[in-house]
Amino acid sequence: MAILTTIGGVPLFTTVQEALSWAAGNNCTGYHTHNHQGQTGFMGCSGHLQATGLPANSNAPAQASPPQASPSPSSSSGGGGGGGGGY
Repeated sequence: MAILTTIGGVPLFTTVQEALSWAAGNNCTGYHTHNHQGQTGFMGCSGHLQATGLPANSNAPAQASPPQASPSPSSSSGGGGGGGGGY
């Protein structure tokens, strides 16, 4: 088997047949392509996410961003003390 490289820990092969064989042994079907150094390579599984668990444009695990706390509205009117009344 000729492997061009690995992406997300999954081999990128030089032939479709190698990619399909890898897919069959890894509980998926089909293949998809990547370009590596000007050469088309074939990766097992019909999609990159299925093959690696990673989005196609990333070599890092997909993680949701933590929710950002929205700033609470400010009620400052520029002055210090507030109002009060006639004591």
